[in-house]
Amino acid sequence: MALSSPRSALRDFLESESAGGMLLIAAAALAMIVANSTLGDLYHDAIHAVTGPVLTDKLGPMTVHLWINDGLMAIFFLLVGLEIKREFVDGRLASWDRRRLPMIAAAAGMAMPAILYMATAGSTPGLAQGWAIPAATDIAFAIGVLALLGKRAPTSLKLFLVTVAIVDDMGAVVIIALFYTAKINLVALGGAAAVLGIMYLFNRSGVKSLIVYLLLFVILWYAMLLSGVHATIAGVLAAMAIPLEKTPGHPDSATSPLHRLEHALHPWVAFAIVPLFGFANAGVDIGGLTLAQIFAPLPLGIALGLFLGKQIGIFGSVWLSVKLGIAGKLRGATWLQIYGVAVLCGIGFTMSLFIGGLAFPGRPLLVEEAKIGILMGSLLAALTGYAVLRLAPLHPRHHEVETESDGEIDGDGDVRDTSDARGTATA
Repeated sequence: MALSSPRSALRDFLESESAGGMLLIAAAALAMIVANSTLGDLYHDAIHAVTGPVLTDKLGPMTVHLWINDGLMAIFFLLVGLEIKREFVDGRLASWDRRRLPMIAAAAGMAMPAILYMATAGSTPGLAQGWAIPAATDIAFAIGVLALLGKRAPTSLKLFLVTVAIVDDMGAVVIIALFYTAKINLVALGGAAAVLGIMYLFNRSGVKSLIVYLLLFVILWYAMLLSGVHATIAGVLAAMAIPLEKTPGHPDSATSPLHRLEHALHPWVAFAIVPLFGFANAGVDIGGLTLAQIFAPLPLGIALGLFLGKQIGIFGSVWLSVKLGIAGKLRGATWLQIYGVAVLCGIGFTMSLFIGGLAFPGRPLLVEEAKIGILMGSLLAALTGYAVLRLAPLHPRHHEVETESDGEIDGDGDVRDTSDARGTATA
């Protein structure tokens, strides 16, 4: 499948993430409405209906919910892996100068939510393993909120949000692999390693057929499913083996397997897989909730981690980086706008729901409590971040900088520098 035009991949990405984010918001809202209506029992029965055999003792029988969370989300993680590889090899994170600010911000934006969570809920028996739930940003949801602002949202903020989210997606993948792995089946893990080795061998040998890599990806996913390591990690590992043709300063190559697969997957992930995941996981019955349940340690710790931890970690690290001369301030953005986008990073919907299910396996009541905290924190972050950005005065050079940024994105598919201090920062 060749790319149909040399249109900027970055422009396509921002636009599809915006529309996909809107759809995700609608899917989550619909799930809440259905779960709290007379259709609530039908909703839960359909999601947990058995549709396949028992594959492992840990998983039990395959259900609709498991096919979505362990199957379709592996494709989501495949796309995440493709985006990470492209950005680090041939994109905005290709040099250490460009990686510095988003990596610092993402690291601080993962650490502070975990610290706040542990301070709030960590001392309660059985809750410490939920520390990573508020760690990651939902890129589609956050970009969807930014899209509501139209031209008021500086391009530098959108690119900063994208790069921070990509870096902390990478961190979330590492966390899942290291901290949310069950008892290891060494035979299955060895089989997964062998399949991955074959994929890398094909890459080094110049094999460019996507069919070959996708068939091996399915085998890798099955081996990872049986191994005890979460099956979705297969998506990221497979992405690292997909060949990439570098196109610095130019639109994506029509012959690059990674570019072709990324373009093909993105609409399916943005408009089908992620909204379906949101619909299957966001349905929480809030009819009988009491204040004591809402402000219990688990939901409160998650909500505080997302809403306060993210903004403190990200805005604080950006401010310190600029003041210490480590990076330059984002071009065409005021400090109030940078604070607003730091607040938006507290929308942790998709990845937080995903990690919440891994943190408390076999404990549905805690998973439901986690969902309440995720929804509270994400909603607070979305509404507050939108309000700050909507009311924040524009940068004096806003229109001039936006015209330059549009030309840079549409002209060569990349933005060379999004900081006021040229050559010192990246977004």
